[in-house]
Amino acid sequence: MTDIFDILFTVGLWSSVLRIATPLIFGTLGALLCERAGVLNLGIEGIMTFGAMIGWLAVFQGADLWVGLLVAALAGALFGLLHAGLTVTLGLSQHVTGLGITLFASSFSYYIFRIAIPAQNTPPTVEPFQPLDIPVLSDLPFVGPALFSQTAPTYLAIGIAIFLAYFLARTPMGLAVRITGENPHAAEAQGVDPIRVRYGAVMAGSALMAVGGAFLTLSAFNSFFPTMMQGRGWICIALVVFSTWKPGRAILGALLFALFDAYQLRLQNVLGQVVPYQIFLMMPYLLSILALVIMSRSARVPQALMQPYRKGER
Repeated sequence: MTDIFDILFTVGLWSSVLRIATPLIFGTLGALLCERAGVLNLGIEGIMTFGAMIGWLAVFQGADLWVGLLVAALAGALFGLLHAGLTVTLGLSQHVTGLGITLFASSFSYYIFRIAIPAQNTPPTVEPFQPLDIPVLSDLPFVGPALFSQTAPTYLAIGIAIFLAYFLARTPMGLAVRITGENPHAAEAQGVDPIRVRYGAVMAGSALMAVGGAFLTLSAFNSFFPTMMQGRGWICIALVVFSTWKPGRAILGALLFALFDAYQLRLQNVLGQVVPYQIFLMMPYLLSILALVIMSRSARVPQALMQPYRKGER
């Protein structure tokens, strides 16, 4: 029994928590930005898959790792442009459009991958981001290897979360995003163009989603396979509600889910002979649902979320 609790005090667990949380942070921030502007983007699962593929493929073809992340972001922004065009301009259902983009992007990812890389017994690999060695901090006992020996994109994700929190709360452009998500007609009355704001938010948010996917192939792992998302995009959608549409809480939610996930992997080694492994696989999702139910009671949904906007109409 003591082994179950000893796991919580191992460096490996907490190092894994940050690594597992990183793509969730990127994806959750992207979905949050879209929804704060009033657009639900259920294309996240497909966008993350495509970002993982195209970022990896760029590096496999000789590009720098950071260029691979940039390529993924640009690809994500293009899918965001498609989603915005269908939902903001044409006013189509955000649910149906998002799911359609997920199906299209996921299938298109596999199609391009197989054209570029013919079927092989062993998936080709790239040289991924390496953990940073931060002077002094990386040498701290326990905390150093757990928190300060991560790859650069992990710190980028945390930095973007801090920036996005400041952007939404303290800048005129952030205020325009928030008021567009609450009442686009009031935003129009103040001289803000809600259509332009929604386009920008959806494209930027989709770019972040794609970078989250690219993290998996360029940092957490070193190769691509079509099913590697494993529902992370849908977890990000749930984490937006958990975070009550606040970037700071988005980090907390991603870390919490990552802790559940990393913990269950290690519990399998301790109790795997006694408890079926499927129980451990369910644990992160069951605990996340419980946390979501608790937090959603105080959540305040953006009032114009999923409501199409027509200029001059009310």
